[in-house]
Amino acid sequence: MACISPDGNPTESGKKMLLALQKGMRSPEEIAKATGLPLFRVRSGLRELTQVALTEQKGEGYQLTSKGAALL
Repeated sequence: MACISPDGNPTESGKKMLLALQKGMRSPEEIAKATGLPLFRVRSGLRELTQVALTEQKGEGYQLTSKGAALL
């Protein structure tokens, strides 16, 4: 299940991850717990979201970019 649809918008799981990041930086484990998504799906989703500049990685955590925040 991809986190970005062919039209470039986040899918349902992508939106869940972006919403989980609304309150600040989180680790993949924290995002998985907050969303109820499996950790492997969160990790692959974060890679996709980072590739399209909706999130960015800082050390071990991830945070929303201004582009990602604008979609919410």
